[in-house]
Amino acid sequence: MARVLKAAAANAVGLFSRLQAPIPTVRASSTSQPLDQVTGSVWNLGRLNHVAIAVPDLEKAAAFYKNILGAQVSEAVPLPEHGVSVVFVNLGNTKMELLHPLGRDSPIAGFLQKNKAGGMHHICIEVDNINAAVMDLKKKKIRSLSEEVKIGAHGKPVIFLHPKDCGGVLVELEQA
Repeated sequence: MARVLKAAAANAVGLFSRLQAPIPTVRASSTSQPLDQVTGSVWNLGRLNHVAIAVPDLEKAAAFYKNILGAQVSEAVPLPEHGVSVVFVNLGNTKMELLHPLGRDSPIAGFLQKNKAGGMHHICIEVDNINAAVMDLKKKKIRSLSEEVKIGAHGKPVIFLHPKDCGGVLVELEQA
């Protein structure tokens, strides 16, 4: 038994010394180019603007984030052109957008029929040039859900990218 313990201790010491060994530094070649020059892109992806969650009861969901979690919560804003009412939950570094359908034809109504308790609907990422992004993504065969950019909940141009082209995630791009 003592022999087994000594062998285990020796292995542990050897492993520990290997873990502390310096890791070789990999340096980028001085001839590398910024990604936007490599791809020929004239637009850049920005920060995560919000995560949108479809909710069956907007007042109840807003009350949870405000009264239970203590978040800053906006008033509900109807957006008839998008078929939703929205409430924004400010998280400091980003926001959550609570979505509730306005009418039966709302895309959120269809989502809630399939997901009775609600759930994550989409993510929104800012871009510095939405028109250039749309043209570039069309060239790359990424489909959008509408032919043209629309004005979103923040009063800024937005477009939604097809989830089948985005790893199963509905992605909204918003002009920064």
